[in-house]
Amino acid sequence: MNLRDLKYLVALADHRHFGRAAAACFVSQPTLSTQIRKLEDELGVTLVERSPRKIMLTPTGQQVAERARRIVGDVEQMKEVARRSQDPEAGVVRLGLFPTLGPYLLPHVVPSIRRRFQQLELLLIEDKSDQLLARLRDGRLDAALLALPVHDEQMHAEPLFEEPFVLAVPEGHPLAARTTITLDALADQRLLLLEDGHCLRDQALDVCHLAGAAEKSGFQGTSLETLRQMVAANVGVTLLPMLAVQPPVAQSPDIRLIGFADPQPPSRRIAMVWRRSSAIAGFLQTLAQPFAALPPALLRMPSQD
Repeated sequence: MNLRDLKYLVALADHRHFGRAAAACFVSQPTLSTQIRKLEDELGVTLVERSPRKIMLTPTGQQVAERARRIVGDVEQMKEVARRSQDPEAGVVRLGLFPTLGPYLLPHVVPSIRRRFQQLELLLIEDKSDQLLARLRDGRLDAALLALPVHDEQMHAEPLFEEPFVLAVPEGHPLAARTTITLDALADQRLLLLEDGHCLRDQALDVCHLAGAAEKSGFQGTSLETLRQMVAANVGVTLLPMLAVQPPVAQSPDIRLIGFADPQPPSRRIAMVWRRSSAIAGFLQTLAQPFAALPPALLRMPSQD
């Protein structure tokens, strides 16, 4: 048994296909298949159920693959520690972001990160929050930007900023003439929300419950841009995070944005999250600083003139 064979097994667990796993490992399919067979012979168990169209890991194979993933991850962290001992700001960081944050935050922080960490290779991975947490736990990500709270004692959460929500309504909506509202104004509204799996859906539902509002039935959006277009088409109203209505995002003339004037307006708290055991925790603390240093104007209502 060697590290190479463990990497092959991890790739097979990820891709569930010998050809794709082999390509990811830059070896031929027969090579990868042969090494998996040898690993099975050494362990004396079947790790993979093989069929003409797909492969599945056996229950034992799944347990072995998860242990192999941790071993491979630990070895990669050892290499990263060695690299960073020579240059703390060099190397690769795999950073996860969820879809309703990444596209709207990154234009404001990536330029400053490039200037400050010129030797850093920042790999950005976008996925839903539960998948990002799963990738963090098994070592496929170094850190992720997530909305708090994060219920996992193995993770450290470094608070970055609090992002308010705004209400987006069609131009002709009864609330469109108002510049601010309070939550009780939503009591009779039916909000357009994202589909299951998006953390913004859960956050918006929390606001709905506080305000006595409800979800508009028969529709669930796949992205913020879908929700935005549905509001512009006069289908309904929705909540948008503040960064999603700031330049360089173009404002639609068919949508009015309304801020909340409550003592505690609806918002979400964003943090950078990483494993407490991470070998690069000290550098991640430094990397979090540009994300926490957003200009305050980005978290306030934009002009709609």
